[in-house]
Amino acid sequence: MSDFQALYQKYAQTLFRFALYLTGNRAEAEDIVSETFVRAWTAPGQLQQSTVKAYLLVIARNYYRQGLRRSGRLSSLEQDFPDLRQELHASVEQRAELASVMEDPQRLPEEDRMALLMSALEEMSYEQIAVTLGLSLGAVKTKIHRARLKLARARQSRSER
Repeated sequence: MSDFQALYQKYAQTLFRFALYLTGNRAEAEDIVSETFVRAWTAPGQLQQSTVKAYLLVIARNYYRQGLRRSGRLSSLEQDFPDLRQELHASVEQRAELASVMEDPQRLPEEDRMALLMSALEEMSYEQIAVTLGLSLGAVKTKIHRARLKLARARQSRSER
């Protein structure tokens, strides 16, 4: 049991961050994290320590995909980002900007978004991402490059408004 607790403590925040950027919704991200650890706990066999992070990210990704297939649509972005330390006006402006920034990755194709998140947030190598997503190394590099370009264009478009 303590091994599983250590696994949870080490990877729960990483998985939550990944799931939050993937879904754009706090409640769904928490569900994905919970379900990921349940599936890891009940999986047959022993986990290989060198691949635990990638293994958990694949479980989270697959659970997310199952939810998309069930719902038949993408989830909307959560709009409530409370920040009690800020004045109301500044807080409203920050929430609007954050919501806008959080929507940009949601507009990327799912596989491109996952590759970018694994690279940027999880600091996984291109080789690890390729293995995790079942793609060639060249495809991963292309997907990440194109995703970055699309996000940069979206940011530039927003700043021109």
